[in-house]
Amino acid sequence: MLALETSCDETAAAVVRDGVDVLSSVVASQYDLHAEYAGVVPEIASRAHVEAILPVVREALEHAGVGLGMVDAIAVGNRPGLIGSLLVGVAAAKSLAWSLGKPLIGVDHVAAHVYSGMLESRDPAMFPALGLVVSGGHTAMYHVASWTQMHRVGATIDDAMGEAYDKVAMMMKLPHPGGPNLDQLASDARANDKVFDLPVSRLSTTSLDFSFSGLKTSVLYTLRGVPGERGGTSGIALTDETSRNLAASFQRAACKAVTIKLTRAIEQAREKGVVYRSLLCGGGVTANSRLRRELLGFEKSHGLVVRLPAMRYCMDNAAMIGGLGEQLLRSGRRDDMSLQATPTISIPAVQQGA
Repeated sequence: MLALETSCDETAAAVVRDGVDVLSSVVASQYDLHAEYAGVVPEIASRAHVEAILPVVREALEHAGVGLGMVDAIAVGNRPGLIGSLLVGVAAAKSLAWSLGKPLIGVDHVAAHVYSGMLESRDPAMFPALGLVVSGGHTAMYHVASWTQMHRVGATIDDAMGEAYDKVAMMMKLPHPGGPNLDQLASDARANDKVFDLPVSRLSTTSLDFSFSGLKTSVLYTLRGVPGERGGTSGIALTDETSRNLAASFQRAACKAVTIKLTRAIEQAREKGVVYRSLLCGGGVTANSRLRRELLGFEKSHGLVVRLPAMRYCMDNAAMIGGLGEQLLRSGRRDDMSLQATPTISIPAVQQGA
């Protein structure tokens, strides 16, 4: 399977065999292009994809030792994402599939993150599973009955977890990329995660949705003070010590919000007679050191097999597109030249009461 991924600011291509063996995975980063803006500029991203897509495909084939004639199918991430970026990958995939006379498979980028923990593993997937995707653009949980049957059970109502990390990092004047630098600061052995009592979002006693905007605002008030003539407070000075402690306190609250919702989802499923056998995790924030530790804790606390992606597959990559694309191909899935690049997610939400 030759796979392409261009949903945001990474131009990626990979060759994957049998859905798990990654023969090559090439990612061309646009980090330097967007660093001065502290975020992705869609127009710049799409133009960079146009320049990089063919060299990246050639490099992936070369590293895998595979010629185009040996490719059995083409998979491409066609949703969700930045529309200009998606168009580049979809156009390239269509051209390759048409010229080679090979099947074309469109893959949902978020569903591929759920699959990413299966890469380079021979252990079979265990269903039903609870899926978790935490990234800069998505924070959501999924009921996964099979690789072709996923339903969203909860999602963020405001900021994604990775977005909150990046915005808090900007408030703290940390360099880009904010999330990894904040994690590094919070992981300092001298950091105390209980110095600042930051709120853990629950929304309600039963909600499976996420919210990180309140936590982000609390950090802002901690730094700059609470506005208002009466009851207002002054902010703090960002010394090395307070920076470490604030980063650690934020990270504790953010990760706690995720584990609370995962626990709720497991308990609510059991009440309906569904016992999850595994927890499938993916997305850029699964590279976060504290979140990885807390997710692995679910193996003992809830008796689940936890599948975390290798660090190289946490961020956007084409290997996860090829892996899930193989599963879709086996199920009989094929797309034709009418395949569209679509900025919205395709995984449906569970209907109320279901």
